[in-house]
Amino acid sequence: MAFQLSDIQPNWTLFLDRDGVINVEKDNDYVTSWKEFLFYPESLEALPLLRKFFKTIVITTNQKGVGKGIMLESTLQDIHTNMLEKIESIGGGIDHIFYCIDLENDSPNRKPQPGMAFQAKEKFPSIQWNQSIMVGNRMSDMQFGRNAGLHTIFLATTHPETTFPDAHIDFRFSNLLEFTKAIIQNNVIYK
Repeated sequence: MAFQLSDIQPNWTLFLDRDGVINVEKDNDYVTSWKEFLFYPESLEALPLLRKFFKTIVITTNQKGVGKGIMLESTLQDIHTNMLEKIESIGGGIDHIFYCIDLENDSPNRKPQPGMAFQAKEKFPSIQWNQSIMVGNRMSDMQFGRNAGLHTIFLATTHPETTFPDAHIDFRFSNLLEFTKAIIQNNVIYK
């Protein structure tokens, strides 16, 4: 039977991409400092609500800019520290951020390869693949989700031309808030 949003239970895990999901993705460029980091207003509204639905919420993000020497890893960590503080200040929460700075597209930890999902399972052993959802704005996120055995949600924030339906995508929404509202509408536990 196909995955339905009503299947979500409080012990599920949410995997989120960062750029294009939580914050505005720079077109063909990298967010290289906290002052360049711009939250989507819809994400700030959604993140506190999502905290109520999922036992574990993690970010999995490719950050090739560090590998290319465009930014320092310490700068990436500074961006993430500030991002987490803001999310926590509004009642949201991210349990961990996994990132890959590798340049090679076939690196085991670079999406679409599932390495960061395996890192998450190692850190949070209660994660069950069939009770986990990957939310992203690129097909590489959807392929990452499928490669790890996750359900997938495509957000059309940056690539609205992406074909749907598609075998890699379970559901498609405009942004993180629209996905969150759909969970609320489809899940009797939270009504």
